[in-house]
Amino acid sequence: MKVIHNDQQAFYDEMYHENHSLRAHYKSFGELIKTSSAKKLSHLQYSADKAQMAMGMTFNVYHDKAGQEKILHLDIIPRIIPGNEWLVLENGLKQRIEALNLFLHDIYNDQKIFKDNIIPKELILGSKDFLEPCIGFTPPKGIWCHITGTDLVRDKDGDFYVLEDNLRCPSGVSYMLESREIIKRAFPELFNKLGVRPVSDYSTKLLDMLQFLSDKAKPVIGVLTPGVFNSAYFEHSYLAQQMGAELVSGQDLLVVDKKVYMQTTKGLEQIDVLYRRIDDTFLDPLAFNPDSMLGVPGLFDAYKAGNIALANAPGTGVADDKAVYAYVPRIIKYYLNQEPILKNVPTYLCREEKDRKYVLENIADLVVKETNAAGGYGMLIGPKSDETEHEKFRKLIKANPTNYIAQPTLSLSTVPSIIDNKAIEGRHVDLRPYILYGKDIEVIPGALTRVALKKGSLVVNSSQGGGSKDTWVLY
Repeated sequence: MKVIHNDQQAFYDEMYHENHSLRAHYKSFGELIKTSSAKKLSHLQYSADKAQMAMGMTFNVYHDKAGQEKILHLDIIPRIIPGNEWLVLENGLKQRIEALNLFLHDIYNDQKIFKDNIIPKELILGSKDFLEPCIGFTPPKGIWCHITGTDLVRDKDGDFYVLEDNLRCPSGVSYMLESREIIKRAFPELFNKLGVRPVSDYSTKLLDMLQFLSDKAKPVIGVLTPGVFNSAYFEHSYLAQQMGAELVSGQDLLVVDKKVYMQTTKGLEQIDVLYRRIDDTFLDPLAFNPDSMLGVPGLFDAYKAGNIALANAPGTGVADDKAVYAYVPRIIKYYLNQEPILKNVPTYLCREEKDRKYVLENIADLVVKETNAAGGYGMLIGPKSDETEHEKFRKLIKANPTNYIAQPTLSLSTVPSIIDNKAIEGRHVDLRPYILYGKDIEVIPGALTRVALKKGSLVVNSSQGGGSKDTWVLY
């Protein structure tokens, strides 16, 4: 199968050097590709697609009128990360999560960071994700962000940058786990040879972390799902099954005397820890959104009474607001007295006059994002847009500057991918490692690599046509 090389003056290629020779950690895989026929590679890709469908690895896009279940296309060429590079990422992510957890506890309690003028008070207190009912509260074991999926990108300089922090209900880990099983079957001889670190114990580690939040010897664990129509329902049911936990919806639960119970065929059974996959304000109609049909009336009172642990803790969303992101380096320095190990992408806050003026004048060269949007929506990629779109976003920024940030366009590294079963050509990728915070902070030695399947596209989100790759972290 023909290999088409990218312009490496513009992008960092994860597999090839600028002279098109293989990077050291890709040599064994690259040689395998060279000696494999196009027919064999096409067959392996076809088998991977079929395996995903058979496993039920599908999702639904809410705005898709057809309502069709889709697979998150898994390209069989993996992203490989050498151990020394991963160690830097691991240390940087641990540092970041520790600081963000301290930040969350501070803003809901002493609020020292406001008093010391490190971050504008109005930015936090005015955020829709700052939950006033959490003020004065300390979650079980003092942990707010139990499960985090941090998005990283590698620029053309070869350095990794943090793109955003996902501390609410980060998704995608089931695709990381199932993709590994599929790709292991496609290339079984390479795993032992290369020394790929396993990710199969994620569910065990997740369960251990959730059990750590309770003081009971054998706590009852539940996964709280919005239901079968949620786009990530596959993941909710998969993780519950893997952990041996109860998969429950709001309708299955009720609160009695500030304790949460699950209705079973044998009567009521108390639940001690909920891994919730429902947004904060839908958790409890009595405490937050009164119109919520997904949550459990009285759940928040049971939580505040210490009778149930919730992961992630309500209120964490304020820490992954895109405007707050710009302050994370200062947050790390403030709470840990350390320099950030991982860089932020330079960020312009449209709420600040100087930054806003720069953004409005240079919008054609920037990426503009809504601070509270997700999934690649509410975003303008300046160099890929026309003047009509530029002007539309100028008006939006002027009307509500607090709602927007802007960043330079990163070059996003590429990984060779199989295109139309005819050629192998680089496509842009990001990286979402998963971090668990229980007794310790642990970074899972693998990640969800999302890939933009359209040539030249920088949008990797599954909801907008992106795919995925297995991520091999070497010892």
